[in-house]
Amino acid sequence: MIKMTVTVQEALKRASLFLTKHQREEKIAEILLRHHLQFSKLDLLMHLKDVITDEQFALVMKDVERHAHTGVPVQHLTGVETFFGRIFSVSDQVLIPRQETEELVQMVLEMVSKDPVGLRVVDVGTGSGVIAITLKKECPALQVEAADISTDALKIAKLNSQRLEADIRFVESDFLSAWLPEPHQVDVVVSNPPYIAYHEKAMLSDTVRDFDPELALFTEEEGTYSYRKIISEAKTVLKTKGLLAFEIGFSQGDKVAALIREVFPEAEITVRQDMFGRDRFVFARLGVTKR
Repeated sequence: MIKMTVTVQEALKRASLFLTKHQREEKIAEILLRHHLQFSKLDLLMHLKDVITDEQFALVMKDVERHAHTGVPVQHLTGVETFFGRIFSVSDQVLIPRQETEELVQMVLEMVSKDPVGLRVVDVGTGSGVIAITLKKECPALQVEAADISTDALKIAKLNSQRLEADIRFVESDFLSAWLPEPHQVDVVVSNPPYIAYHEKAMLSDTVRDFDPELALFTEEEGTYSYRKIISEAKTVLKTKGLLAFEIGFSQGDKVAALIREVFPEAEITVRQDMFGRDRFVFARLGVTKR
């Protein structure tokens, strides 16, 4: 039997062409090749002319074909995603972290930077734990806690916190229910909750619709149920000068702001845009003296 001789560069080209033919992003080829060869970007550039084994090439193409034919996210194939410069484990039990959520974290960090010592932060619907863990790693003075109703998601989050050495208290909780017995003890509630209406499911790409957990994507009331629930419970949980921080769907800014205003009429509410200029975040500062 004659063995193939395939270089790194040839493997990258074949995988890229296959993905392009099937209307998939060709950058996935590089991600999968680096994953199977355990290469950094620099390693890849330095070893383009090196020959890889038949077994390595077969593994790369197996994953390339699976992604091309089914839309399975590359993060489910590699088991990891990078967030805020750190590598997090992910699975089909958690939402794959998005770039916009990094912006949410950065904005929260800026808002608490003046006096973060001892501030108690609760991340609602933590999933893989990226928000909670990143807040703690970037600002160790914060006291960070995280909630999720999914025990499978909490397993992933705890794994990430242990590997990244972030001291987080994880709680199995439906929204803020676990904190309701402790009135007005939390300084910041942050959340990227489910915000897609069920009737919008068909509009999503197959990589999201068929593989991200429904629990992390969809909710009732035209996608606003999760916000209404968290805001309602935050009235009991937050301190009088607390902060609410949400990631939202691009068309939900006014709706979420209105929900907050119903419960916190005196709050200072701000809708902010993401890097693409779309409404993506809503913040509400409580107990702000208005002039």
